[in-house]
Amino acid sequence: MKLLLDKIIEVSEKLPQIKKREVKPGDWVFVKTMNSTYRIKADKNKEYIISGGWFEKNGLNNFRTNINGCTWGGSAIKTDVLAACGLSIEFGNRLKTSRIKKIIVLPACCAN
Repeated sequence: MKLLLDKIIEVSEKLPQIKKREVKPGDWVFVKTMNSTYRIKADKNKEYIISGGWFEKNGLNNFRTNINGCTWGGSAIKTDVLAACGLSIEFGNRLKTSRIKKIIVLPACCAN
């Protein structure tokens, strides 16, 4: 079991990803999943303002929450990662996205 977990960790580090520590308040992260597009704005205190996807469909644009991390779909979660291609984001409300296809980061200094 440990060998399998070690291999999963090794492979996950090679995925295109953005770590939480790399995102500063005011930065935007755009995430295209298999089913939706999410707009994530980093806020203070490790919170994020989420729009798009499930939140938009449920009238909850600009929903403030934390991000637990990224998951393969089971209970294993990478808590240091905000988004990684091939994985799913788990938001603080326990919502999990479909698998991520593309990530675009727009630093606050570049936003109008």
